[in-house]
Amino acid sequence: MAPLSHLVHQEAQRLLSEAQLSPDPARVADGWERRFIADGPRVEEAMRLYEELGFEVCADPLKPEDLAGECEDCQLLMLLQFKTIYTRRTPPRG
Repeated sequence: MAPLSHLVHQEAQRLLSEAQLSPDPARVADGWERRFIADGPRVEEAMRLYEELGFEVCADPLKPEDLAGECEDCQLLMLLQFKTIYTRRTPPRG
């Protein structure tokens, strides 16, 4: 296998750690549901979409412990650009 294809194959097989998949316990206790991680314009796009669907939405910055095992440059990029999207149902009015 060529070096680049080997790297691509390894990346495709990489699994996210439990820390990367686990929601923030404080958010969950407040009724929030972790949806996914997004970057840049996708954060705003996702937030608008969920709001249009009747959800409350928040986007939390990633925490360093969410990125264990990543290279330092990758961690810095992820911490600066990516956010975790959480939603919860808006309580009915009335």
